[in-house]
Amino acid sequence: MVSVVMPAYHCAKTIRKAIESALNQELNIELLVIDDCSDDGLDQICQDYPSVVYVRNQKNLGAAASRNRGIELAKGEYIAFLDADDWWEAGKLKKQLNRMRQTGCVLCCTARELVTPDGELTGRVIPVREIITYRQLLHQNSINCSSVLIRADVVKQYKMEHEDSHEDYILWLKILKRYQRACAVNEPLLKYRLSNTGKSGNKLKSAVMTFAVYRYAGYGIVRSIWYFCCYAVHGVWKYFRSHFGGIK
Repeated sequence: MVSVVMPAYHCAKTIRKAIESALNQELNIELLVIDDCSDDGLDQICQDYPSVVYVRNQKNLGAAASRNRGIELAKGEYIAFLDADDWWEAGKLKKQLNRMRQTGCVLCCTARELVTPDGELTGRVIPVREIITYRQLLHQNSINCSSVLIRADVVKQYKMEHEDSHEDYILWLKILKRYQRACAVNEPLLKYRLSNTGKSGNKLKSAVMTFAVYRYAGYGIVRSIWYFCCYAVHGVWKYFRSHFGGIK
């Protein structure tokens, strides 16, 4: 069984598509929706899906702590993450499981297609290497959280921490530092909704948080600056590829 952990906060307008894309995977799915004190009728929507495990936080904890709660409750052999405003293509998890079995990797991600805030496909695809090493990940966070499938026994050893930075990036670094590499399916099996209000929407804020990632990962000022410069170069390169036809 694959446990899908979905943190949810004020997402009543988008969560149905996310839920249905998870439940329609051709696998035995446990879907845990962790409601972080929404007041937009999210609980009513979840009642329309009897198989969904609906959990409501007693107070607002944030996405990282909500994912941690979902990880603790998950019963599956594997855990997947899906944000409530994103969705998956059919067959995503099965392709990832096959890839993990082929490579022996404990973590698998996918490429993603960018979607407008209104849910319209843009045709802009962010590709991903089929093998991602720890060193490569230090230079660029190519692992999108909503695309991740990971062995439960591995991720349960860690927690998402430091929500003032990119907590998922810190987690992937910890895992790859121990397990050396992750694998990927280089197909846009994740539809990733763009947002101006999320952490990645404000590029300056995102940059500051990325620098914090390297500090939280235990690197000194000099090495943190070096890795941050690598991140910035990759960011500029990705921008030009996505806006001037390089990404197909």
